[in-house]
Amino acid sequence: MSFSVAASLGTHIALRNTHEATRIKCHFLYRREENSKIGFKFSKHKVVQRKISLSKHEFSELDERKSPDEVREEIKKCYELIDRLGRGAVYLGSSRMGPSHSHYVQAQELAKEIANLLDCTTWSGAGPGLMDAVTQGAMLARKPVGGFKIGKEAGEWTASNFHAYLPSENYLTCRFFSARKHGLVDAVVRNNSFDKTAVVALPGGIGTLDEVFEMLALIQLERIGSKLPIPLLLMNYDSFYSKLLDFLDDCEGWGTVSKGEVASLWKVCNSNSEALAYLEEFYGISSIDKSKNVTKFHSTYGSPFS
Repeated sequence: MSFSVAASLGTHIALRNTHEATRIKCHFLYRREENSKIGFKFSKHKVVQRKISLSKHEFSELDERKSPDEVREEIKKCYELIDRLGRGAVYLGSSRMGPSHSHYVQAQELAKEIANLLDCTTWSGAGPGLMDAVTQGAMLARKPVGGFKIGKEAGEWTASNFHAYLPSENYLTCRFFSARKHGLVDAVVRNNSFDKTAVVALPGGIGTLDEVFEMLALIQLERIGSKLPIPLLLMNYDSFYSKLLDFLDDCEGWGTVSKGEVASLWKVCNSNSEALAYLEEFYGISSIDKSKNVTKFHSTYGSPFS
């Protein structure tokens, strides 16, 4: 009976054949360099040998899990990129909603308006879909753009370490999700009143929800590392998040969150105008301040209508 490796679970290895999955506790695991074979000594008193072939790539991935120094180094690179481009608005959203989708158009316009309003850098996952929309929006505003990319987005068949049009010095392709999340969080930290940042949660799927709720938990527990409060906006375009909000209301009934607790941590916005009005109020931005930003833009880049 032949086996293939299904997963490594600490001191257990899950072995799989065509009929069943067997989990066997191993006393030791060793690699024979000359032929990349692995032998197992099982907890029963007789020794059983099974030959399992692993590619060099698979061995490399096993080694990566034992490399905290590499994760630390990637986090450092994220911080260096933020130091160079500046903190600002971080966008979380779907990689699957393309230019023909109404949410893409709304996200692009929102990113342009927020970049001008807060006069800040725009950060995203530097991928396709709504992340591309906010990148385009920031570029229309002529404001700095940065990103923390991953090799392969959900829904993509192939992986790429390179962005289609951003200069390489404006983004970092992350190997480790933990490092990428460190970067996304640090990009919104506010240590003085001059920092104007925001987290903007656009419609999205599993990855977006993972990032949104991690940000929400860090803000809830005051572990986000910011001296000053950070606005978190949930963009409920076309009632996209309404059922999620209903579920969170149910959580109050079950007692898993306190009444009004979640609502106090973010601002639910049904439109771009609502989001912009909230940020103006949050940062006390007057119409005079807004006109100064517009004047600054035109004096630097000229009128967009010229």
